[in-house]
Amino acid sequence: MMERLDEIAEKARLALQAKDEAREKALPLCREAIRCCSTAIRAIHRQEMSAAKDLLAEARKLIGKAEKAVKGYPEFSGASFVRDAWKEYAEGNITLAIVTGAPLPQPGKLGVEASAYLNGMGEAAGELRRYLLDSMRKGDLSQGETLLAAMDEIYSVLVAIDFPDGITGGLRHTTDMVRGVLEKSRSDLTLAIRQKDLELRLDRMEKGIH
Repeated sequence: MMERLDEIAEKARLALQAKDEAREKALPLCREAIRCCSTAIRAIHRQEMSAAKDLLAEARKLIGKAEKAVKGYPEFSGASFVRDAWKEYAEGNITLAIVTGAPLPQPGKLGVEASAYLNGMGEAAGELRRYLLDSMRKGDLSQGETLLAAMDEIYSVLVAIDFPDGITGGLRHTTDMVRGVLEKSRSDLTLAIRQKDLELRLDRMEKGIH
């Protein structure tokens, strides 16, 4: 009996060791993918779109390697470290698409799970606000209405997703964040447009006087 138990224990140990090694291999790959996505988003804000595309492509490769590492372990396929990488990758691609006027990438094309995609979409709304504010500070309101409309559409989509947080990965919290971002952005853009209009009126009046 003891020989049998020793054999079982050894097989269990080897199985757990292999599982742990797979996790330890996937973790740094996912962390590096997230870093690439964060750097890509910073590149978008610097108007370095080509660099952003390259970084997102690198992130996809890293995520692919992580997925391959845990392929034999279904419990890891939706683990938090994988979902976080998916979410950041979706966020970067959605942000890039919206600010460049490209079609939104589908979840299947990106290879990410639905709830991670939706949460990434919500996070992208925050980046759109940052992009909008940067443009406003430069006196550029040309994309203001487009970006605000995109944020509005994102909120409309997310608020209609009514499933438990355990299924959506905490989407309700993300949706609440998007609502706040949308309200603030609408107020900021409205104020900036009115300010710009007032400046133009005063400029015309000044030129008329002279």
